[in-house]
Amino acid sequence: MSVETPEHVTLEFELAGFGSRLAAAAYDFIIQAALILVVVFASALIAPRIFATGSVGWITAILGVVVFAVIWGYGTLFEGLTAGRTPGKRRLGIRVVTDTGHPVTLGVAAVRNLLRIVDAQPLGSHVIGLLMLFFQRHSRRLGDLVAGTMVVRDETEAAFTIPSAATSETVQAIDLGAPVLADAQYQLLERLVNRLGTLERPARKRLATEIAQRLAQQAPNDGRDPETFLVALYESELAKRQAKAATRSGAGGTKTSGTAERFVALRQSSWESFRAHATDLLQRGLSNANSAAIVAFARDYRAVAADLARARTYGADPRVIAYLERIVGTGHNALYGLSGVRRVPLRGLLLRQLPAAVYESRRLVLTAFLCFLLPGIAGYTLIRERPAIAAEILPFGIVARAEAGAENRASGRGYAEAPSPYLPIFASSVITNNVQVAFSAFALGALAGVGTMIVLAFNGLFFGSVLALFANYGLADWILTFVAAHGVLELTAIFIAGAAGLSVGRAIVVPGDLARRDALIVHGRMAIKLVGASAFLLILAGLLEGFLSASDAPAAIKLGASAASAVLLVLLYAQGRRASAEATTA
Repeated sequence: MSVETPEHVTLEFELAGFGSRLAAAAYDFIIQAALILVVVFASALIAPRIFATGSVGWITAILGVVVFAVIWGYGTLFEGLTAGRTPGKRRLGIRVVTDTGHPVTLGVAAVRNLLRIVDAQPLGSHVIGLLMLFFQRHSRRLGDLVAGTMVVRDETEAAFTIPSAATSETVQAIDLGAPVLADAQYQLLERLVNRLGTLERPARKRLATEIAQRLAQQAPNDGRDPETFLVALYESELAKRQAKAATRSGAGGTKTSGTAERFVALRQSSWESFRAHATDLLQRGLSNANSAAIVAFARDYRAVAADLARARTYGADPRVIAYLERIVGTGHNALYGLSGVRRVPLRGLLLRQLPAAVYESRRLVLTAFLCFLLPGIAGYTLIRERPAIAAEILPFGIVARAEAGAENRASGRGYAEAPSPYLPIFASSVITNNVQVAFSAFALGALAGVGTMIVLAFNGLFFGSVLALFANYGLADWILTFVAAHGVLELTAIFIAGAAGLSVGRAIVVPGDLARRDALIVHGRMAIKLVGASAFLLILAGLLEGFLSASDAPAAIKLGASAASAVLLVLLYAQGRRASAEATTA
């Protein structure tokens, strides 16, 4: 697959094959299973001490969260933090990159990994994912399409070796002609080209037009847009000056017949130096380099990118071109990729980006609420009017709890009241279950939004039916007291997760002015922010449900928690509105 860099240089990526991806997935599955077994065996070994200290509830809860993190966080964390390589992908020599050749971020990795919920259908057999790999043009599964990623062959040490070049005695310059610009003009052009990436589009266009006009007498434009013309002119002038310097250093020698071989010999040491520098910067990040070093690296990167274009023009050995593509790709990632991007602080993420995403998607959140509410009303009405069918459509445990509700209420016990040592277990199980529901609501949006609507409708129908069942026994206020503490946050989080799925579905059905592929990527990256907001609220709701709703705390405290939750949501909405307005005017 070909990717064009901002310097108009085409990089070639070799797509990973089906066998490599399947083997990498199997390798990662074995590692995940081993990690879970280690957790289980470790807990068994320390079980006597756990029971002796009386902290069995906390330890079990922590183990449950760890297992959940291994299952759901393995791929996201490895791909997002190690340049697209899980241990399995590293073993098989493949990695995940974006469509633009950049390293994947945590958000992008989360999108492609959560979409495995859909790839695994039907019934966990991964039929959809396998069919996509076979029949999609670039062997990309649904998660790759929404995230805007592809799985490619990784570079190896062999990719960083090139054929032996000519010896220093035979190195001669390539006759590229004399420079057409004076030194002062060339320096002006160089400063502009090195600054292009830091300028806003209107300023870039204006400056490029002005300087192209100033240089028109020596280098008339051939009809290209000014920016493209000036970049090409700079690369040509740079090459001519380098060739001129090489001519002086090699004066008196005998020219060889191989232009490409002489070119490789002339530039090989510069390429190796750049590769080492780029690799170092990719590991350390541009944030640790001063401005002068960044400008110098950008200049060297453009020079090597120009060398790649010339190597293709000269018909250089394919191994040389592959080598140059690798180091240009490394430089590209160091200059534009993840390592050079400022990390967003957790506080800024929770108080600005996630609330802003919710505010901007407020209509979809309302739509998700209606998808939940209307089936909920239908379920409530059905069970109230036909109480007998409750036993046929609701789980036996729920019906049994309703039948025993009057006795439990009379004895002072609340709905789902758990003994205090087991509250941590209850909290962790609630959190993990609800977060999985949110993940499903988002991922199933890739089925044109229909899957998300089904999830919302099913949960709304179930909620309304359960409420009606307890109302039939005169226990509606009893169960609502239990729901009050956590319900405001939990239901809102489900609606936000539903909005994430509907956002992806809208990109498929109504992509607007964008191509459907581009709309999927844009909406997918907005949707993952909604999933993050939903997960944050679900963690808070799970803690409230586990430690307050399921406790014997007075009803007044639970209702107070409900009111505080509503105030928190109002404040977050207002903050999201403010952050969105600031981002729009920035």
